[in-house]
Amino acid sequence: MSPIEAIGLTLFILTLFAGLFLIIFGLPGTVMILIAVIIYALATGFSKIGFGTILILVLITLVAESLEFFLGMAGAQRLGASRKGIIASVVGGIIGAAVMTPLLLGLGIIVGSFIGAFAGAFLAEYAAQRKLKPAARASYGALLGRLAGVVAKGFCAVTMIVIALMKIYS
Repeated sequence: MSPIEAIGLTLFILTLFAGLFLIIFGLPGTVMILIAVIIYALATGFSKIGFGTILILVLITLVAESLEFFLGMAGAQRLGASRKGIIASVVGGIIGAAVMTPLLLGLGIIVGSFIGAFAGAFLAEYAAQRKLKPAARASYGALLGRLAGVVAKGFCAVTMIVIALMKIYS
């Protein structure tokens, strides 16, 4: 592998992880993952990732974004990302990856970083909600709806990343 190829693959994998972290803050991370996979497939001439794989990833992206939309329609509140929430997310992602890697190896990095980042951001935002007066707080139903949306979309994103990396490394 040439240095240019190694740099391209590294940027691709970092983009996949960035897409996973975007989901935690309610942004379309699955779309970012899909675009990164399409660009990678175009750059490699569809040698590792074919049209069938891209079609499957498009379907997973549509399911993930639809789930988040319908959970939002059901009353799930979007929690804004604070500076403390972002810092807690990064720290939680690092801790989660460190804890899960010995157990699940490569998959542990992906799953651990998502779970840790989500837990860090959720705990920081929940602590911020607790400081508000009761009338200004989000209801538990809204928090649980947001939790369900992030977990469902995160599961879809992890599935997309695993499919893409399996195609590249198999």
